[in-house]
Amino acid sequence: MSEAALALGANVGESLGALRRAAEIISERIGNVTAKSGVYKTVPWGRTDQPDFMNACLIVETEITPPGLLEKAKTIERDIGRVKRAHWGPREIDIDIIFYDDLIMNDPELIIPHPLMELRGFVMVPLSDVAPGWKHPKYGWTVAGFLGGMNTEGITLMTQL
Repeated sequence: MSEAALALGANVGESLGALRRAAEIISERIGNVTAKSGVYKTVPWGRTDQPDFMNACLIVETEITPPGLLEKAKTIERDIGRVKRAHWGPREIDIDIIFYDDLIMNDPELIIPHPLMELRGFVMVPLSDVAPGWKHPKYGWTVAGFLGGMNTEGITLMTQL
């Protein structure tokens, strides 16, 4: 059994409902959800001309391989109603694999740990709720260590997932 961290984000439609629905479907189709972060309102990153996001993280125990996990995550996004738009643009739901055990994977379709995760407060703040001691296998820093030096302005706890 492997442990994966999944980041959820949404800023189109009923975002909180989409995050909660994604968490339910993940527990049905992917594996046992062992931890859920709070839900945070976050300012857009990368492309700022869009509404604020709602973000959360889950820890899930799964027997699904990373490529299979990516495929299931994309299917769940479609099932919830995600429409493809511009890169880093608005979305009904987004599900990203942040880590998978201590795996380092650099495939054209999937990079694990998620690239740039350590620069993204909207990932690291909710991830710190569920996995503060997880160590990045490439850098050796914990989630809490990354977060300690990060600007988290514009990230507000809204509710629980």
